[in-house]
Amino acid sequence: MSQKFVPEAAEICEKSLKKFVSLVGSVDKLLVITGAGISTESGIPDYRSKDVGLYARISHKPIYHQDYMRSNRCRQRYWSRNFLAWPRFGQAAPNINHYSLAKWEASERFLWLITQNVDGLHHKAGSKMVTELHGNALGVQCTNCDYKESRQDYQEKLDKANPGFKDTYVAPGEIAPDGDIILPLGTEKGFKIPECPCCGGLMKTSVTFFGDNVPIDKVNFCYEKVAECDGILSLGSSLAVLSGFRFIHHANLQKKPVFIVNIGPTRADHMATMKLDYKISDVLKEM
Repeated sequence: MSQKFVPEAAEICEKSLKKFVSLVGSVDKLLVITGAGISTESGIPDYRSKDVGLYARISHKPIYHQDYMRSNRCRQRYWSRNFLAWPRFGQAAPNINHYSLAKWEASERFLWLITQNVDGLHHKAGSKMVTELHGNALGVQCTNCDYKESRQDYQEKLDKANPGFKDTYVAPGEIAPDGDIILPLGTEKGFKIPECPCCGGLMKTSVTFFGDNVPIDKVNFCYEKVAECDGILSLGSSLAVLSGFRFIHHANLQKKPVFIVNIGPTRADHMATMKLDYKISDVLKEM
């Protein structure tokens, strides 16, 4: 299990840990929200963690939906980097956190899991009761029609359309939480992007990019789960992005207990019934 991207955690206080486990254990219907911090132990960095998060180390800026749709050069930059990152990102394996949450589904007290992650690791670990708020980077879809295919199948098309590209850049930098990779500017020039085989439309990963909206039916479904739950547990998210924070905020307005495990501050710390700055696996193995 990789620890490279796991930030330094607070020293565990057994008394606090037991209290936290007891409080969460008293919730009849528990809703869980996960963020990038749950996948750092699988070797995928998060964005905002102190010292080890992507933003702390490099000036990485995620792609914006509007830029992707309007600029071919932007799409070339996205796909050339995604193409090189895919072999590692696509093979990332779930860690003990993903497997623990998948096992929780057997309990009647587990209500649902909402993840902000696009790495597909909850599904790989066997979770079924899960909503991927921002989509899944393991799929590709047309922006014009309903055509979809697996990211692996599209990888083969990209490889065929760009012979020799992966051999020219055999040692790319590290992957980002969204499956991106950092390459020198200009590397993408001439990179060919296969279009939709059905309508000739633009293809993109099945992910909600920054600047785009999460589908409203998905948002409403998550709000329903907040209404049904008796408490909410947030794991590995700074909750800096509104799409995840709003559900914590909604639960807090309904006077429902909010529990947070995250190394470093979150946007909802002031709403938390209790918060631990511990490594997620150290907490989950006690639950």
